Amino acid sequence: MVITQIGDFTRSCLIWLDPVFKHSQLGMCEENEIGLQLSLVKRKKRTSTMNAPLNPAVNEKKLNAKKMHDHILNHLDLFRRNANQAREERKVPQENINILKEAGFFLALQPKEWDGYELDPQDFFRTQMAIAEACMSTAWAGGIIAVHPFQLALMDRRAQEAVWTENIHARISSSYAPMGKVEAVDGGFRFSGRWGWSSGSDHCEWVFLGGICPGEGYRTFLLPSEDYAIVDTWNAMGLQGTGSNDIVVEDVFVPDYMTHKAEDGFLLTNPGVTAKSAPIYRIPWAQWFVRVVSTPAIGACKEALSLYKQLILAKASGDLSKLSGDTSTQERVAASINDIDEMETIMFRNFDRMVSQVNAGEDVPLEERIKYRYQASLVIDRSMEVVDRLFSSAGGSSVFDGSDIQQRFLDIHTARAHVANNPTTFGRNLGSTSLGTENTDFFV
Repeated sequence: MVITQIGDFTRSCLIWLDPVFKHSQLGMCEENEIGLQLSLVKRKKRTSTMNAPLNPAVNEKKLNAKKMHDHILNHLDLFRRNANQAREERKVPQENINILKEAGFFLALQPKEWDGYELDPQDFFRTQMAIAEACMSTAWAGGIIAVHPFQLALMDRRAQEAVWTENIHARISSSYAPMGKVEAVDGGFRFSGRWGWSSGSDHCEWVFLGGICPGEGYRTFLLPSEDYAIVDTWNAMGLQGTGSNDIVVEDVFVPDYMTHKAEDGFLLTNPGVTAKSAPIYRIPWAQWFVRVVSTPAIGACKEALSLYKQLILAKASGDLSKLSGDTSTQERVAASINDIDEMETIMFRNFDRMVSQVNAGEDVPLEERIKYRYQASLVIDRSMEVVDRLFSSAGGSSVFDGSDIQQRFLDIHTARAHVANNPTTFGRNLGSTSLGTENTDFFV
């Protein structure tokens, strides 16, 4: 039996699917051909299936997801009030971090063995989108920090023990660009370099950093805070509150077991994943990360649309009849609603399929991974279309410092600078592999 999460959180429901019930839901027209007796059997099976109790593990997961989401929803107004502080301090306010911790957001993807929730991606990203409606910087930095326990769960158990044995709430930032100078030595590597865009690093005790091992290929290196320095460089036009500063490392030793091979992530041969691991850890790591740096824009688009409607209604002084002839505004609103819905629907559909596959013990096919990677990279371009459409007609007040809709405009455009949000190479890879050539992207 498979459980599928469908629709917006406020309309979420559990659809119980077994072969007969799925058939009866999707092919009711066939009942007339099969006959009344079979129809009655199906209805009886459907009733007994829907009345069956939830699997305790599934029930616990859903309860944790709901508790986390509700806690976040109850604090969205506070995130909005703290937005100015985030911009001024150029990092996520500590109060916001505390709320994410209290909600269990940083435990969402952590293994149960380390007191985590092992939530499904749909629940995680639904909550990240909600955070982004209030503050995209908090959703961006908080989401990146929160997704890192998933990668750590893929690594050698000794790496997990190093981070979580004394503190299950230890947080990890990252900068995955292969900027590290790597020298292989006995038992590990000498490592040094400088990396940018380490979002939320001021709130973390560890960092993931990228480097190329000579003769082998890309690895992620996990370092404790005493092995690196944070350099305050983050003066950006948008996402000001992410604290995406530079990381500097000067010739430190990194044990081999504190690294993660890109090859293992691609081939799903991750040393931390065993037969006892939860199925979600068989979803390719890349599919999580490319969504964590694009999904906040969907939430920001929702908020931009809400702000735009408020501005338009304020201009009409509450007289909706004044809007009846404003077809341009109506079309802008309609197009934005549709774009947001399409982005959200594609993301949830993709994760619904991946979760269903790994729960059934199947791998996610490479061709689908390539397609999902491309679709994730399109989110920011689509989001820019939405926010540009709205901002361009939001009125004179929107251009002044402190404008809420302007902040969404700046945040979304800044997110486009992340390499994962440039669809060019990912689109070419999807097109070429669909025509029979070899895959060239191994972070899928």
